[in-house]
This record gives sequence, structure tokens and C-alpha cells, in this order.
Amino acid sequence: MKYLVVGSGLFGAVFAHEAAKRGNQVEVIEKRDHIGGNIYTKEVEGIQVHMYGAHIFHTKMRGIWEYVQKFAEFNNYVNSPIANYKGEIYNLPFNMNTFNKLWGTVTPDEAKSKIEAQKKAVEITGSPENLEQQAITLVGPDVYEKLVKGYTEKQWGRPATELPAFIIRRLPVRFTYDNNYFSDPYQGIPVGGYTQIIEKLLDSELISLRTGVDFFDNKSEYLRDDTKVIFTGMIDEFFNYQLGELEYRSLRFETEILNVNNYQGNAVVNYTDSDTPFTRVIEHKHFEFGSGNKNKTVITHEFPMHWSRGSEPYYPVNNQKNKHLYGEYVKLANRKAPNVIFGGRLGQYRYYNMDQTIMAALQTVKKEFDS
Repeated sequence: MKYLVVGSGLFGAVFAHEAAKRGNQVEVIEKRDHIGGNIYTKEVEGIQVHMYGAHIFHTKMRGIWEYVQKFAEFNNYVNSPIANYKGEIYNLPFNMNTFNKLWGTVTPDEAKSKIEAQKKAVEITGSPENLEQQAITLVGPDVYEKLVKGYTEKQWGRPATELPAFIIRRLPVRFTYDNNYFSDPYQGIPVGGYTQIIEKLLDSELISLRTGVDFFDNKSEYLRDDTKVIFTGMIDEFFNYQLGELEYRSLRFETEILNVNNYQGNAVVNYTDSDTPFTRVIEHKHFEFGSGNKNKTVITHEFPMHWSRGSEPYYPVNNQKNKHLYGEYVKLANRKAPNVIFGGRLGQYRYYNMDQTIMAALQTVKKEFDS
């Protein structure tokens, strides 16, 4: 069997690598002019720049951690973002440092009592009806107003009172002085960036690669009987949106080089007020502990945007309406495209972390070759 992999992000690259290992001929086509999808990194002033937003690898799955170690050496970077609310700086995730800054509480019992008192003071009867009510029932109005509301409304492009409660099923609240955002035992950044991982995954005599190639320019030609397609783009676009559009959120990145060594003192700073148009600023050199040009730094402002046809989709809007519509597209795929496997965030319409993407790809490989 010949395989055509559409998209050279993590899902497509892992599948291509594993298929070639098993002796299969694989062609990879990529719409962009570079490989790597959204984890693409580019060296600027000796600094590995995350061109499509911050990517911190983290996982609880030892097998996945061992898998990525084959393709890059990882440093011991620990994600510890901070929040900037109108010039006030708070630690994330919400922890004892956050609560001390907010209220002056020192002990976990003091912080718990403060949160409980705030939650009781807000009258919300019955189950929360929207994201705002859900968040307040979890952390109280102070944390919500300063650290959740503005950021979330910018992220989703609508008021928190119009967002469904299930988007925030829980909020990470820790009653320790620990700024490690993830609880996963394995985390880090590949020394030298992420692009090398994709390069090594696709390094095989059985894999041919073409960039700057749009699948939809020759869709009928690619859908040949002798070729199985691994499609990592939007499943609704594959079917020309015939059942309707799924919803996505898009992003815009503004990256610039500054003539300073250290701009903000942290890799990621979230801006949680509603007046600031961007959600976060990334200073890339801090992912590798200040490596690169000592007289320069590279920063990226990240702006959430409404998605429409022609713009880049970055993550799905997983509400009940879209989940139902995606299910209908899956049924259509089973009927009309039996020789196509849909994968990745867009093909499977799920918000995958990197480790989940790799796991999903390996599960697809197992089903395709080992079952």
C-alpha cells in the first residue's frame, strides 16, 4: 500500500515515520513552505523561535516521553507563566503565591477560607449556566475577575456569560508555593527547537516530501484507489463544508527582534485584562535559559481571532453543536471516504496537546498495521 500524508505536523510525521519503518512508500505534502505544522521553530539571532505560539512538551506517559527522546535532546524547562493584570503580576497556576499577592494570605487554610467565603457571598443557585458562573463557583470572584474573565473572553471571542459552563470544568488551584504549571512528571523543550524532530521523523528513503503543495489543488488526483490518504486538515473542508462549517479559533502572531538581552524576564506572560488586545507575550530565549545573542531578544504577541474560510484554524470550538456536527462528518467519512484516515487536531476535531497527538498517531499506526 502507498500512503499519502497530507500535512507535516506531529500526527502526519509520526504516521509517515512508522509507515516507512514497516517498509511502506510514503508521500508527504505540506501546504506551508516549511515542515512541522504549528510546532515549527526557526532560529533567529541564535534563538529558537516558536513561530506559531509557545509549545512546551509535557506528558504523564512515559512511553511517549521515551519516544520523543529518540529525535531530540530535551532540556529541563518547567513551564511557569505569569499573569499581568493591568500591571499587577500574579503567578500561574493559581497557587499560594497568587493568593498571597491577592489577599495577603500566608497559609493554605487562610487561602481556602478566603475562597470559600467569596464563593458563598455570590448567590448562584442550581448548576452553573455559563462559564462565568462556573468559574466563580470554583475560585470566587476575585480570581475570576483578574485572572480568568478577560483572558478567556479574548481567547474565545465572546462574553463569558455567553460561553458554556463545561469549557471550564475545573481550574487548577494549588495550595502550595509551586509555580510549575503542569503536574506532568515529564516536561521540557527540545534543545535546538522542534523542527529537528520532524526532520528526523521524515528522514527515510521511503518518504518523499513536498512543501508548498495544497491538497485541494489536485484532490481528485490524490484520491487514487492504490493510495491510502492520511488527512490532517479540517474534516469539514475535505467535504467542502457540505454539512456546514465546524467552528475554529484562529490566531495572529506579531514577532519582533528587540535590541535588549531580556525583555520581560519570563518565557510566557499572559495578559488577563480585557483592554489589552493580545492574550500573551512570548520571549523565546527563556525556553532555552537565555541562549542566543546576548544583545538581542525575540518576542511574539499572540492575538486570538475569529476564524473564517481562508484563515488558519488553530483549535476547535468543542461545544455540543460542533461535537454533533463533527459526528455527522465522521459518518459521512465512513460512507464516502473509506480510504482516508483523518487525524490530528483538525482531522479529529479535538484539542490535542503534543503528547496526545503523538499517542493518537501511534494508535492509528497500530490499528493500520498491527491489528
